[in-house]
Amino acid sequence: MADTQTSTPAVHTTSEGLFSPQQIGEIFNRVAGHSTIAALSAQKPIPFAGVESYVFTMDGEAAIVGEGQPKPAGKADFAKVLVKPLKVVYQHRLTDEFKYMADEAALPYLEAFMDGFAKKIARALDIMAFHGLNPADKTASELIGSNCFDKKITETVEFDAANADDNIQAAVTTVQGKDRYTNGFAMTPAFATAMGNIKEKTGSKVPMYPEFRFGGHPQSFGGMKADVNNTLAFGASTKAGDKNDEAIVGDFQNALKWGYTNSMKTELIEYGDPDGQGDLKHTNQVVLRAEAYIGWGILDTDSFVRIVKTVPAAS
Repeated sequence: MADTQTSTPAVHTTSEGLFSPQQIGEIFNRVAGHSTIAALSAQKPIPFAGVESYVFTMDGEAAIVGEGQPKPAGKADFAKVLVKPLKVVYQHRLTDEFKYMADEAALPYLEAFMDGFAKKIARALDIMAFHGLNPADKTASELIGSNCFDKKITETVEFDAANADDNIQAAVTTVQGKDRYTNGFAMTPAFATAMGNIKEKTGSKVPMYPEFRFGGHPQSFGGMKADVNNTLAFGASTKAGDKNDEAIVGDFQNALKWGYTNSMKTELIEYGDPDGQGDLKHTNQVVLRAEAYIGWGILDTDSFVRIVKTVPAAS
């Protein structure tokens, strides 16, 4: 009996129109993206085996002790958080004529590919750390497990578009009430739009926060670093009762650690079936692959509050 199984068509750049007779001198990169986590927090290099961050909590205050008097004991907790890098990869098929190009002709394409990959990795960091999802298919990643904001940060404020500024104040108050600090504010484009739509409380039509108007992305707000990014909305659920992120307020500089190992690398694969889409030689193709290792860890869950929008039940 003949085999009727069909294979998945290869995703690749066709040769038609890819390289001009004069080859390529410049490529306009349409890949967009950046990392909110990188914008709001500091990063440190991570060894391949990961790094253990220690969280030391000391309750109470120092005591005055007189000569010969007993010294009171203080309460302290000692916790450990492992920041272990995960491998992330992006690969793409293209015609094998690419490998015959002179170095000076191939270089702009490689530079554009690596620039696009860097932006994909930036988005991937947010999507994984905020939501615990595999960026490629939006499914929960077993490798990430509970190491994400959506699962670890349980303190929430319900989003109210007409009073989004009050939502921020409520989140800040909650964090400060636990003797923590707020220095970062991440928000979705929808939350930023809501801020821009708020008018002065006097009844006038003057915007209270004009820096958010017309797609404005202020880099600071209320003394905190700020960033607007749709990666915060990437994991939005449509299931009634689920709480989707609209903003996150907290101590991004101290209570969150992230980093990467070494630098990103790229390779040109000429043989085999590296992506499960058929033999490269059979289709006269090569695969351009880039990969990196990145990791993160939330050191203190009490240092963050999520402003969320609850998915309503179907009417």
